[in-house]
Amino acid sequence: MDIKEQITNIVEKVTKDEAFKEKFEKEPIKAVEEVLGVDLPDEIIEQVIQGVKAKLSIETLSQVAGAIKKLF
Repeated sequence: MDIKEQITNIVEKVTKDEAFKEKFEKEPIKAVEEVLGVDLPDEIIEQVIQGVKAKLSIETLSQVAGAIKKLF
């Protein structure tokens, strides 16, 4: 299992599926296990969750920067 690929898949699902986004925010472990299709140890899932949150933060900052650039 490629963790980086799975993080990318989960980020894509969070950004495109509002119901999944809400589930990820409320129950991230269950949401991640749903996408992965396997029950992994919580410490592994936590690493994936942190990776998803980091990638989402970077994408959000990038979008904000793009919007600011359009103002000038």
